[in-house]
Amino acid sequence: MSEPLTGTATWRPVMVAAGFRCQCTGACGNPHAKGGGRCPREHDHYTSKHHGRRIRLIAAPTDPLATPVAAAALPATDLVAWCPKCHAAAARAARKQAAPAVEASGLFEL
Repeated sequence: MSEPLTGTATWRPVMVAAGFRCQCTGACGNPHAKGGGRCPREHDHYTSKHHGRRIRLIAAPTDPLATPVAAAALPATDLVAWCPKCHAAAARAARKQAAPAVEASGLFEL
């Protein structure tokens, strides 16, 4: 089984606790109905049967918007396994939800 080049002492316990399966339960916007409410992607498996890419799970905070500095300070017990697709989609959804409402500045008002 493949492992990252660095940080394996943190990465491995997270993956073992997750059963080497993505722990997203819908933060990405996908209800993962076929996976029983949890993303079915597993580490070192492929995205599809034909011409798929190998999935490499990452250990990251539950909050996909956590800064790299904040994430690096967390212990392995505060990290979860994410597939890159779910992590990116969850970050997009969180940024969209956190964005303040944009109001017209009045620049073109008469």
